[in-house]
Amino acid sequence: MKLIIMTKPTFFVEEDKILTTLFEEGMDCLHLYKPGSEPIYAERLLTLLPEDYHKRIVVHDHFYLRGEYGLRGIHLNLPTDQPPIGYRGHISRTCHSFDEIPTARKHSDYVFLSTVFDGQGFTSFAASNPHAGRVFSYDELADARRQGLIDRHVYALGGVSLDNIRICRDLGFGGVVVCGDLWNRFDIHRELDYKELIAHFQKLRKAVG
Repeated sequence: MKLIIMTKPTFFVEEDKILTTLFEEGMDCLHLYKPGSEPIYAERLLTLLPEDYHKRIVVHDHFYLRGEYGLRGIHLNLPTDQPPIGYRGHISRTCHSFDEIPTARKHSDYVFLSTVFDGQGFTSFAASNPHAGRVFSYDELADARRQGLIDRHVYALGGVSLDNIRICRDLGFGGVVVCGDLWNRFDIHRELDYKELIAHFQKLRKAVG
């Protein structure tokens, strides 16, 4: 399975240091998701990260950053969102229903299905994403797998944690997107030591195999 880490929805002081350490520890793909933020803040964050890691980053907004910083690609959050005219390169998308998957999958390197779980991770994600969909039941997800809608090109988004990655594997997802389960390990207002967060990331990597 693939492991994708999604950033916190807001910027914070230690973010570049933590992200650099995560890359050093083997983070293969980071989704830079900062809804409603000005592009200058994303630019600043990118300039603080070693250039060697830029090719592992996918942006959800301000798509010009992809070319300027040599990023991996872009992500479309809604079915109505379109890539820039003439864009050629990596594209991923979020689907909020099973009906969206077949078309999205044809035009994407991979797609996120939201929302797979509720809970701590989903709370963090949903608070910043007004488009987060309803939570699917296990039976619905299992049926979608039997129909071939969930496969290695579809990644689980929303509430994914160390405790339910095995369920995602059993349901046939090709990857998982982790947000709150990781970032809740570090209090941006009180802590400077992020060893617990890094240790948890290592456990996530081991869990996806």
